Amino acid sequence: MSPQETGSVLVVDDEPEMAIALRETLRRDGYRVSLAQNGQEAIEKIAQEAYGWVISDVRMPSVDGWELLSRVREMSPLTRVILMTAFGTVPQAVEAMKHGAVNFLTKPFKAEDLRRILDPATLGSSKTRMGPSVSGDGRAPWEHVTRPIMTKNPGMMRILGMIDAVASTPATILIEGESGTGKELLARYLHERSTRAHRPFVAVNCAALPDNLLESELFGYEKGAFSGALARKTGKFELAHTGTLLLDEIGEMELGLQSKLLRVIQEREIDRVGGTRPVPVDIRIIATTNRNLKEEVRAGHFREDLYYRLRVFPVTLPPLRERAEDIPLLSERFRQSFEREHLAVGGFDPETLELLRRHPWPGNVRELENVITRAAFLAEGRIIRPVHVEDLLDPRSEEDAGENALGIRPGRSVWEVERELILRTLDSCGGNKAQSARLLGINVRTLRNKLTEYGIAMGEGSGEGAE
Repeated sequence: MSPQETGSVLVVDDEPEMAIALRETLRRDGYRVSLAQNGQEAIEKIAQEAYGWVISDVRMPSVDGWELLSRVREMSPLTRVILMTAFGTVPQAVEAMKHGAVNFLTKPFKAEDLRRILDPATLGSSKTRMGPSVSGDGRAPWEHVTRPIMTKNPGMMRILGMIDAVASTPATILIEGESGTGKELLARYLHERSTRAHRPFVAVNCAALPDNLLESELFGYEKGAFSGALARKTGKFELAHTGTLLLDEIGEMELGLQSKLLRVIQEREIDRVGGTRPVPVDIRIIATTNRNLKEEVRAGHFREDLYYRLRVFPVTLPPLRERAEDIPLLSERFRQSFEREHLAVGGFDPETLELLRRHPWPGNVRELENVITRAAFLAEGRIIRPVHVEDLLDPRSEEDAGENALGIRPGRSVWEVERELILRTLDSCGGNKAQSARLLGINVRTLRNKLTEYGIAMGEGSGEGAE
């Protein structure tokens, strides 16, 4: 019998009142509870008995919570560890997750906070869980959100555990990752796990709007502030008041606007365009980018002070090619989603799943979803076979596609190759300029300039802000 199936908990705390209170709470919920007064006593108990959970204080004499966490990982890898302290900080929570803790609780905490992590239904089950903590209805916390985050990847599970630990704090979050990895989805998950969950969640795509419109979109404007301002407009910061504001693709924001954003983060107040007095705002800021902002800072394209203001809690999402175990899981979810909206699909041929697992997925999860949706149409209600996906997988992303993908050969100019790459990318993205720019690693302004240079007119209605 594995430790997770024992339903037993070891509480480790040198404060007897706290330890006894936790024991009584857990016993009422059906757990078998043992107590240890310090880390050394806990190690001795773990050597003699398998525990499903260890809940330990951080500050203890001799062997503290950090050392105990390390010893538990060595002695009983399947035992889940929760650390708790009266002096909790975001960096401590992050450090705990990195070293294998399931969660990090700051004293005092409510019994419900602990129940959300400790789920009796799953402790008595041998079913594999997809993450570090499970809620009271038997679902992982990231299955509660509007669009669940499905994963069996250890790296993704660590990220979700860290996000779970900091969701209730006011920390600003910076989410980095390639286009299509699910940065906005993770931002929404964080919001729904935070104390602001029932407050507004407002998203702004910084790449989709020209610079002269982005400022008024963010901060709003007063009537008469400029020609055409016939009435006051409420900006995104005010709309997100008491909630969460997502600044998507923050790396596309021009330097002048970055300085104004820095002031908002520091002062927690905004100035409407044409306004005469500041407006206070209470918001949690999440920023996402597919760029390496550290490199952008070195290149002088991003303010260093703003970078560190945003990077209070940084997260980097792994690309889908590093999450091969998630491809069958995600493929099945997309198939089921298609089935609910269109027609029944008979599942996947094993060879199809193997083909999908071998593909490098340059467009990540977004590309996988598109492929499964189109393959489901082609299958016409039957099992999705390799023939239904082979033509949908972009051969240019395969390692052996190499130079032939863009027809690169001696005699072709850089201008010609660049033009073909940009046009093919636009075509693959359905004309969506924002998505195409992210895949190309350039900003939307540069893409617009390139299209003008090529003599290609694409109207503003070409899906520039779509996702």
